[in-house]
Amino acid sequence: MILTIAQRELRALFLSPLAWAILAVVQFIMAYIFLAQVEFFVTQVQPQLVGLEGAPGITDIVVAPLFNNAAIILLLVVPMLTMRTVSEESRSGTLSLLFSAPLSMSEIILGKYLGLLAFLAVMLVMIALMPLSLLAGGELDLGKLASGVIALGLLLAAFAAAGLFISTLTDQPVVAAVSTFGLLLLLWIIDWAGGAGEEDRASGLFNYLSLLRHQEGLLKGLISSADLAYYLLFILTFLALSIRRLDSYRLQH
Repeated sequence: MILTIAQRELRALFLSPLAWAILAVVQFIMAYIFLAQVEFFVTQVQPQLVGLEGAPGITDIVVAPLFNNAAIILLLVVPMLTMRTVSEESRSGTLSLLFSAPLSMSEIILGKYLGLLAFLAVMLVMIALMPLSLLAGGELDLGKLASGVIALGLLLAAFAAAGLFISTLTDQPVVAAVSTFGLLLLLWIIDWAGGAGEEDRASGLFNYLSLLRHQEGLLKGLISSADLAYYLLFILTFLALSIRRLDSYRLQH
């Protein structure tokens, strides 16, 4: 049943003009950033790197910034995809039909989450194809490229989990979108409040909670179990909160 709900959610996304518009706009913006980064590397950076020992390559100068910029853009985009996941069904009354079906709250949430992930995976593949095109004229550090794809994929999965939870809290999609963006932005910049003292406990906590900090290491090709555990715990926490909230909503109605 989870896969059935996921297929239903994915179909609903692709039937929505908003989803197609998001795919087109994101692809256009990312293509512009990618081409600008390649031109910058070829015209300004590459001549300065000739003959240097251990000079950074195109993966460090083009690919890593591309994924970093993609993360910032998708921080704005994902809330528009997740805002209707539960809130729209709650407002239209179709959520009651799901409650009447022989489905658990876990199956409903996991199905909707997998549908979102499938759509975001399409977007991720489209972005990843850009740096892969550089193989036609040069060499890439495939390890760092894979690490960057993993970083962006985990980040998108975290965005989707948080957005899904916020969508269960309200029957107004616009409120859900704005609230999701606010939460993700807070978790993106929360380490700014840590102060200058890196040994301060509060600073350490804020650094750990920051989505940005855990992405930085992966973009450098450093796959850390601590970063992977952070994203896994983040996703599981928000999925559990979504299930609990949906169960509470069912009991109230």
